[in-house]
Amino acid sequence: MTAESMTSPQEDRIPWAAMAGIIATVTVFALAQGLTYPLLSFILERQGTTPGLIGLSAAMTPLGFIVSAPLIPALARRVGAARLAILGSILAAATLIAIAWTQDVWTWMPLRFLLGFFANPLYVISETWLISITPAPRRGRIMGLYSSVVSAGFAIGPLSLGLVGSEGWPPFMIGIVAFILCGLIVLAVVPRLPDMPDEGEATSVGSFFALAPLLLFAVFAAAAFEQVVMSLFAVYGAALGSAEARIASLIACFTAGNAVLQIVLGRVAERFGSTRTMLFCVLASLAGCLLLPLIFNAWLVWPIVFIWGGVSFGIYTMALIQLGERFTGQAVIAGAAAFAFIWGSGGIVGSPATGLAMQLIGYPGLPLSLGLLSCVLAVFLIVERRQV
Repeated sequence: MTAESMTSPQEDRIPWAAMAGIIATVTVFALAQGLTYPLLSFILERQGTTPGLIGLSAAMTPLGFIVSAPLIPALARRVGAARLAILGSILAAATLIAIAWTQDVWTWMPLRFLLGFFANPLYVISETWLISITPAPRRGRIMGLYSSVVSAGFAIGPLSLGLVGSEGWPPFMIGIVAFILCGLIVLAVVPRLPDMPDEGEATSVGSFFALAPLLLFAVFAAAAFEQVVMSLFAVYGAALGSAEARIASLIACFTAGNAVLQIVLGRVAERFGSTRTMLFCVLASLAGCLLLPLIFNAWLVWPIVFIWGGVSFGIYTMALIQLGERFTGQAVIAGAAAFAFIWGSGGIVGSPATGLAMQLIGYPGLPLSLGLLSCVLAVFLIVERRQV
C-alpha cells in the first residue's frame, strides 16, 4: 500500500487550523506525560521506596501503551476518532486525580497502567490525523516541527515542577488540567479534522509488523535511546566522577538537541530523502556512542551531546515521515498504533537491558549497548538500500 507520489496544488495546501490544533493537543499531552514521570518518582523517593520498585512503577505507563495500542484502530472505527480522543483525555485526567488522591505505590501500579492505556489513543489518533493532512512535499518540515514541539512539551513538564514543587495537589493539577485541555482542543477543532483514513483493508497492529519490520525496529532504537539516557545517564556520569548538576545539565542539553534539530532534519529529509537521512541519523548516533567516553570530561561533550540528542530522536522523526510516504488508508492508523506499541516496548526493554550491561561490564555498558543497537540498525538499513 503505497502513498501517491504526485500531488495537486490543492493537495499541497496546508490546513493550518487543523494542524495547529493537532500539534497543540499532542504538545499539551507531552507536557502532562513529561510531568508525571519525575513527579511520581520524587514522591516515591520521599516515601523511602526502593529504586527497583520506583522503576517498576514507572514501567506501568508504557505497559499501558503496549496493551492499548492493538485496540486503537478498531476502537477508532467503531467509536469515532474524535470521540475516542476526547474520552481518552477525560479518563486520563480522572486517573491522574485518583493517583493524586491515593499516594500509595501499590495502588499506583494499576493506576499508572490505566494512565498509559487511556492516554495512548490521544497520541496515536493525533499522529494519524497529522500524517493524513500533511501534503507530501511538506512532510519533512511538518513532521520535524511536530517532533520538536512534542519534545519541548516533554521538557516543559519536568521544568514546571521547579515552579510549583512536587508536594501536594498543585503539580498534579497541572497534569489534570493539561489532559482536560487536550480534550477541549480536540473538541474545538473537530469540524476541521479529517476523518480517520478508511480506504483499503482494515489493518491490525499485528499485520503491520509484517509490512514494516525495519521501520518498527527504528522506532524501538529511538525509544531505547531516549529512555536509556533519561534513566541511566546519571549513573554513567556519576561513575565517571561528574557532579549531579553537570549531569543534569548534560541531560537537558541532550533534550534540547532532541527538540531543536528535528525541523532541520525534516528539511534535510525533504532534500535527500527520509531513508538516507535516517541512515545518517543512525550513523551519527553510533558516532556519539563511540565519542562519549573519550570526550565526557572535555568541553566538547556539550555540542556532541546536543547533536546526539537530535539525531537519536531524528530516527523516530524519519520513521514518521516514512509512515506517511509508504502507507495510506487504514494502514496509517495501524502503523501509528504499532509505533506506540514499539515505543512502549523500547522504554521497557532498553533501560533494564542497558542497566544489566552496566552491571556486568561497568559504566561503558551504556555507550556500548546503544552503540551496538545503532550498529545493527545501520547494517539493516544499508542492506535494505542495496536490495531496492
